[in-house]
Amino acid sequence: MRLLLREAMEQEGYRVVEVSNGKECLDAYTVVKPDLILLDAVMPIMDGFTCCQELLHITKKNLALALASFDSGSSLSSSLISMLWDRTPILMITGLDDADSVDRAFEAGASDFVTKPIHWAMLRRRVRRLLQQGQVYKQLEAANQALQQLANEDGLTGVANRRRFDQYLNSQWLELAQQRSPLSMILCDIDFFKLYNDKYGHPAGDACLQKVATVLKDTAQKNQDLVARYGGEEFAVVLPCTHAWGAVHLAEAMQTGVRELKILHSESTVSQYVTLSLGVATIIPSFDTSPSTLIAAADQALYQAKAEGRNRINLKQMQH
Repeated sequence: MRLLLREAMEQEGYRVVEVSNGKECLDAYTVVKPDLILLDAVMPIMDGFTCCQELLHITKKNLALALASFDSGSSLSSSLISMLWDRTPILMITGLDDADSVDRAFEAGASDFVTKPIHWAMLRRRVRRLLQQGQVYKQLEAANQALQQLANEDGLTGVANRRRFDQYLNSQWLELAQQRSPLSMILCDIDFFKLYNDKYGHPAGDACLQKVATVLKDTAQKNQDLVARYGGEEFAVVLPCTHAWGAVHLAEAMQTGVRELKILHSESTVSQYVTLSLGVATIIPSFDTSPSTLIAAADQALYQAKAEGRNRINLKQMQH
């Protein structure tokens, strides 16, 4: 039967990977990531119903891991999530045509079923329909991810926008308050940026913002730090589990990286090139305080750095 199924599918132009039992099916699934699974209800080692449940469990686990990467700042509708869980359709093939067996197949996670003896024309139509359905789900997933990116990304610089900054800061605040771990923030301001715009024009100003944002993003630790455009020529960097000395070290690296761009700025009174002023603050979050406490401290540190002559880093010491 497996040989006949393979020949029928290959005659339709499909590439087929064949295994002989449910355990091998699970192993092959994680490697091949197929567009469709044809599964017999009766198999050695692991029956089709159990295999179907295990496949669904793997898919849900992978989806949960993918969603975790968005953290609480992003969301998917429950209906779309259920679609994504079923994005690899499972066609159950069974010689059991009683109502209980059919119900059991669907409860296990099957997308559809055919009974033996196989009606080959019916099988081809159902395979084609399930593959088309799978493609629709994948397109929905891609579209949703694109929308999430648009909703969370600054259109000019490609770093996170203010909305994403607020969401990430709030989520990290709650998590680190439970852990009693430090949370640092860097606020960066391009020195004399208005004069830069007046001198070189807004297109040059936009290019300057893009280059500075790239340096900040490339310098940050990609697995946890968030770089966001805070407003105008100001950027914010959220640094979970980072002590003050680590935040200052990162601020120094960012300042050096921007300086090494050597973007000419003849209107600056502190350098012939574009420079940054940076304010750094660190706190151990608690449920008695709010993220605005950290923002205010970093903002005060930035103000002090600018008041002291710009092109420098100022650290605001906070009570933990």
